[in-house]
Amino acid sequence: MKISGVDIRPGNILEYEGGIWKVAKIQHTQPGKGGAYMQVEMKNLMDGRKTNVRFRSADTVEKVRLDTKDYQFLYEDGDQLVFMDADTYDQINLDSDLLGDARPFLQDGMQVSLELWEERPISVQLPNQVEATIVEADAVVKGQTASSSYKPAILDNGVRIMVPPHIESGTRIVVDVYEQSYVGKAG
Repeated sequence: MKISGVDIRPGNILEYEGGIWKVAKIQHTQPGKGGAYMQVEMKNLMDGRKTNVRFRSADTVEKVRLDTKDYQFLYEDGDQLVFMDADTYDQINLDSDLLGDARPFLQDGMQVSLELWEERPISVQLPNQVEATIVEADAVVKGQTASSSYKPAILDNGVRIMVPPHIESGTRIVVDVYEQSYVGKAG
């Protein structure tokens, strides 16, 4: 499906110069002279390269539709992660780099969504929020106001995040996987 350069939105998957690109950021610019354009920051889903491209309203680009399929994470095998198709029980090995910064939040048995382009997996979506345990939290410094100050803490997966002062070591919390931030105490 062809779309105009000014209709590009973050999250769109585009076919551009023979590659598949995911739009990260856009900025609509209307200079005093000349026509308006969309400044688009994109990441190549095949090799991880990033690029900035200007699209004018006259430019058209192919918007790609990806198939989404549910898989379950089974285990890690070196640099490879092994997932199982929830319907057919077929197993698939993927490079752990495909998860990026979300990799430490992958847990045994976790349900994930794989985005496929022409039957080839190009991205893995974890749940937006997961539960984790605080293994180390700094002590509260007296005199800090509770409303504005967060303190550093380390999760059981080794990720360092900022938490409110009342959260102590051993507490189960809910973490936003993609923002790597504290959401609340686990229920």
